[in-house]
Amino acid sequence: MNTFIKTARAAMVTMAMLAGTAAMAQDITIAVVPKVAVPFFDDCNTGAQAAADAAGVGYQWVVPQNTQGATQVKIMEDLIARHVSGIAISVNEPKSVEGVIKQAIDAGIKVVTFDSDSAGSARSLYIGTINKQAGVTMGKSMAEKLGGKGKVAIITGQLGASNLNERIDGVKEALAAFPDIQIVATEGTEDDLAKAVSVTEAILRGNPDLAGIFGMSQVGGPAVAKVLAQQEFADRKGAVAVFAFDDLPDTIQGVKDGYINGIMVQRPVTMGKLAVEQLVSQIKGEAAGGDIDTGVTVVNADNLGSYTK
Repeated sequence: MNTFIKTARAAMVTMAMLAGTAAMAQDITIAVVPKVAVPFFDDCNTGAQAAADAAGVGYQWVVPQNTQGATQVKIMEDLIARHVSGIAISVNEPKSVEGVIKQAIDAGIKVVTFDSDSAGSARSLYIGTINKQAGVTMGKSMAEKLGGKGKVAIITGQLGASNLNERIDGVKEALAAFPDIQIVATEGTEDDLAKAVSVTEAILRGNPDLAGIFGMSQVGGPAVAKVLAQQEFADRKGAVAVFAFDDLPDTIQGVKDGYINGIMVQRPVTMGKLAVEQLVSQIKGEAAGGDIDTGVTVVNADNLGSYTK
C-alpha cells in the first residue's frame, strides 16, 4: 500500500510539473521580424514556425512593408506594447534599432538577431551567416574564375544593411590579394527586383569590358540572369562571371542556364528554427550562449542537385 501511495504521489508530482511546463509554454509568445517580404525570409518563417509549434508557444510573423529602419523601430515598439515574450529580428539599419532593443530588454523581453545583426545593441546573440567570411569565400571564388584579373561590379540590396556590407568587406578582403581585379561599381537596389534589373543593365552598358558581377543580396542573382537573357546582352553570357547569394528558384535556374557560376547558399530554415529555440530557452531561464554561425555552401552546376541546407 505504501509503495502504491508513493508511486501515485510521484505520478501526481510529475503530472503537475508537466502541466506547469505546458502552462508556461502557452504563456510564451515569440515574434519574428524579417527585413522585408522576400522569399529568403519565407524559409526563415518555415523554420521559426516549426520550432514554435514544437515548443508549444505562441508565434507571430511580423513583416515590414519597406526596408527603412524607422519601420522596424515602430514594429518593435508595437511588440513591446503587446508584451510579447521574445523577439527575433533581422536588422535593416543596425544603429536605428539599438534604442528600441534596449527598451524591449528593459521591459523583460528577450531579443536575438538573425541573418542581419545589430552588433552594438543589447541583443543577447546573433544567429546566421558570418557574413564577412562568406564574402571572403565569394571573392576567392570570383578571383579563381577570372584568373586573378578583370573589372568587377557589386550589386547589393539595402546600402545600410550590416550583413550585406559585411559580405562586401569580405569580398574586398579577398580581392586585395589580386591587384589586377578592379571593383568599378557598387550599387544598391533596396532589394527590389525591378530596380536590380535596371541597375544591372546600366552597369553592363557602362562597362563593356566587365568581367564579373557579385550579387550580394537575394535579388542579385535573379536580376543578373534576367538581364543576361536579354537579346541586348546575349554576347555577355559566359563572358561575365556571376556569383550570387541564396538559392531562390530563379537563381538556381540561372545556374542551370549558364548565367550564374556559383551561389553562396545560406541556411535560412535553420536560422529561423534556432532563433525561436534560443528565445524560448532564455525565457525559461537558460543563459544565452555565444553567436551561432549557420554557415554557407558554395553551390554550382556540379553540386546543384546534391547540396543540403
